[in-house]
Amino acid sequence: MPSTSSLLNKLRADYPHFQFIAGREFRWSPDEQTIFYDDSTDDPASLLHELAHATLGHQGYTRDIELIEMEQSAWQHATATLASRYRIVVSEDIVESSLDTYRDWLHARSTCPNCNATGLQTRKSIYACMACRTQWHVNDARICALRRHTIGHTKTHP
Repeated sequence: MPSTSSLLNKLRADYPHFQFIAGREFRWSPDEQTIFYDDSTDDPASLLHELAHATLGHQGYTRDIELIEMEQSAWQHATATLASRYRIVVSEDIVESSLDTYRDWLHARSTCPNCNATGLQTRKSIYACMACRTQWHVNDARICALRRHTIGHTKTHP
């Protein structure tokens, strides 16, 4: 299996329209057409995953569940197409562990701060609880601590 540095050389040649820049984390920036990678680790699977976001044209999302769908499709493309092309073995454990972080993120965001029931996303960053009618705002919290702020209760109609 090639190292991340030798893989990077191949990817730069095969995808000259994308930039590959060392950073503190693996991520795709659609605005900059740049794949950032953590050069302190030898992690070709994550690099292929971010390339999959780029080649699939992932831009952004409105609903949190859309992010989960993009993550799943990027891992599917990375493992089914890119990994075989570049002779990289991607463990199913790596994929599931990564997806679990997003599932946990979504669960935490959708948990009502008042009664702990699972709420529904009604707008970007706004959730509502069907059990107690609490509404709350959430921060992005993908790389920082989750914050949920209650913004009120919906009115019930007789």
